[in-house]
Amino acid sequence: MDRFITRAVRTGVVAASVFGLAAPAVAAASPAGAGTVRDQAKSCAQKFEKAQRTDMESFRDFDWDTWIHGHDKGVVSIVADGRVRTGLDAVAAASRPRFDSKDSVWSWTELTRKVDGCSTGFVVYTTKYAIPRLDYWFTAVTTVTYEFKHGRWLVILDQGTLLEEHVGSA
Repeated sequence: MDRFITRAVRTGVVAASVFGLAAPAVAAASPAGAGTVRDQAKSCAQKFEKAQRTDMESFRDFDWDTWIHGHDKGVVSIVADGRVRTGLDAVAAASRPRFDSKDSVWSWTELTRKVDGCSTGFVVYTTKYAIPRLDYWFTAVTTVTYEFKHGRWLVILDQGTLLEEHVGSA
């Protein structure tokens, strides 16, 4: 009989310990806690939407300050012809002439995107770049990867794959 009571007490203590440890986990997964996580994910997704749109539109509209501000210091850019630029200074130096001349046309169509909470995200686009006065244009698949840092999304990788290129007679 004593063994039965001892086993029952031991089982009760184990059960109480398990339920005692589980109680905080259950509370953390309550609707209030889940709502906070969902709200944060929704906020990050909204910030991502704004950041990627700002990136594309500032490039299209020759808005240098806005475009540069959306890039991480360690950004890597692989342009459609395969040239690689590493670091914001190198990316800025390679891109600056386009912003100064304002003679090109940039357009894009989003193909897909993936956002991982408030961590990373990417968008895949079909892009078209043209310099009409030179009768030059190309079409590429461009992937832009972002990282969430210090409360905002920053471009960390921009990579293009050339699909079609046209060089005019000029």
